[in-house]
Amino acid sequence: MAEILEVVMIVSFGASWPLNVLKSYRARTAKGKSLAFLCLILFGYVAGITSKLVNEAYMEAIGQKWYVLFFYVLNFIMVSADVVMYFRNRRLDRRREQAAE
Repeated sequence: MAEILEVVMIVSFGASWPLNVLKSYRARTAKGKSLAFLCLILFGYVAGITSKLVNEAYMEAIGQKWYVLFFYVLNFIMVSADVVMYFRNRRLDRRREQAAE
């Protein structure tokens, strides 16, 4: 039951990340984004992934419980994509500022 609730939490968090990445892509600006926040979220997902990998009971049952780790990794990838969008958009912001001078 604990794993199911954990998956519900991870899926709930993860459902927003693809939309956030798309919004970042379309916005073409880093204004309003916090790199520190994104890095903190990434750190949390690394901790969650690591906790699964060092949990002997989980690793023994990974054949049946692979989906928990899968969603952690998927969310990590989505947040990483948002970090990439942050740097892309920051570069676009700088170009616009230089063009305006």
